[in-house]
Amino acid sequence: MAKVIFSKYAKLELNDATNFYEIEFEGLGQVFKEEVNTSIKRITQYPEAWSTERGDILLD
Repeated sequence: MAKVIFSKYAKLELNDATNFYEIEFEGLGQVFKEEVNTSIKRITQYPEAWSTERGDILLD
């Protein structure tokens, strides 16, 4: 099974976005995070359907 790895900066951005949406509308941050997790599951289930990034290079 494929593994999705978030960089330290991507994790910070995800947390910032989650907090932003939660401030805008209560519960929206949680819905956003659940959608991200659903997308991650989809990526791991069908890894060939997505591009892979290695450093500064995007591999198709």
